Amino acid sequence: MADVLSFTDRGIYCAAGDFYIDPWRPVDRALITHGHADHSRWGMRRYLCTDLAAPVIRHRLGDIDLQTIRYGERRRIGDAEVSFHPAGHVPGSAQIRVEVKGEVWVASGDYKLVADGLSDPFEPVPCHAFITESTFGLPVFKWTPPDRLAEDLNAWWAQTAAEGRTAVIGAYALGKAQRVMGAVDPAIGPILTHGAVENVTQVLRDQGLALPETIRVTPDLDLKAHPGALVVATPSALGGTWARRFGSAASPASTAFASGWMALRGVRRRRAADRGFIMSDHADWPGLNEAIRATGASRVFVTHGYTGPFRRWLETQGYDAGIVSTEYGEDEGDGEEATPEQAEAS
Repeated sequence: MADVLSFTDRGIYCAAGDFYIDPWRPVDRALITHGHADHSRWGMRRYLCTDLAAPVIRHRLGDIDLQTIRYGERRRIGDAEVSFHPAGHVPGSAQIRVEVKGEVWVASGDYKLVADGLSDPFEPVPCHAFITESTFGLPVFKWTPPDRLAEDLNAWWAQTAAEGRTAVIGAYALGKAQRVMGAVDPAIGPILTHGAVENVTQVLRDQGLALPETIRVTPDLDLKAHPGALVVATPSALGGTWARRFGSAASPASTAFASGWMALRGVRRRRAADRGFIMSDHADWPGLNEAIRATGASRVFVTHGYTGPFRRWLETQGYDAGIVSTEYGEDEGDGEEATPEQAEAS
């Protein structure tokens, strides 16, 4: 039986349906797993994504030909049957199930198994072949439990506010930024946001997601009117002039990053932040293994991240495992989906 999906220089391709999944070069029909920039790119003639992912994708890509599909809904495209299933990565994110003549493959996009209160929880999809990320495909990556993470975030913010300083945390605009907002206690103080964070947050609010009140940081914002604030910024903004307004020589801001890479001491040190919170919208080592086992797949294709070590591990577990070269993880801008070499050098 021919492979249901193949791997091309444009993206993951289904010949039976003549479509691509998360292509990185322009194609006629693109099925999109979620709204992060490395998986949903401009330039496709037609797009298909979940109804929950569509608002963010439209916000990012503008006036595109975008159709939507609900989780679990089956749709015939050519000779392939497709359906989208929760990936737990960010709101609206999906794994894409493709069936051709009884053979089932699943392209997972990015995923995590830890419930975040915002995304539909990860749903294992039985299949013959599973395409998995391996962003954090080493045993060292194990995430802080959500309750403990919330306690740590609140303790850091409360202590900083008590010292009369501003707490500034870097978190990617779609996903982690909203998770930080949902984890902290607004009673500690006001929550200020970078414009990119606020734009995405408002899109999600308009979809009905319950998120705390926030205040957009603008050039004329009076910071003295918001003592003890928590500032949620894009990671790239922390190293520039934008973040300098929140501190002074006498009262410097306390800075932090929320990222899975904070599990690596070298990365924490090179980021030069006061705190590192181990938080990710990707699966950690136990999560990757649990997800793959739950699919029942015998073939596993490993994409971006620690592909070599993770493939070798899977082979020792009896899987027919291979590495697939993709361009995922190259367009996030916060190091979360960078290659291991890029993250450790940042």
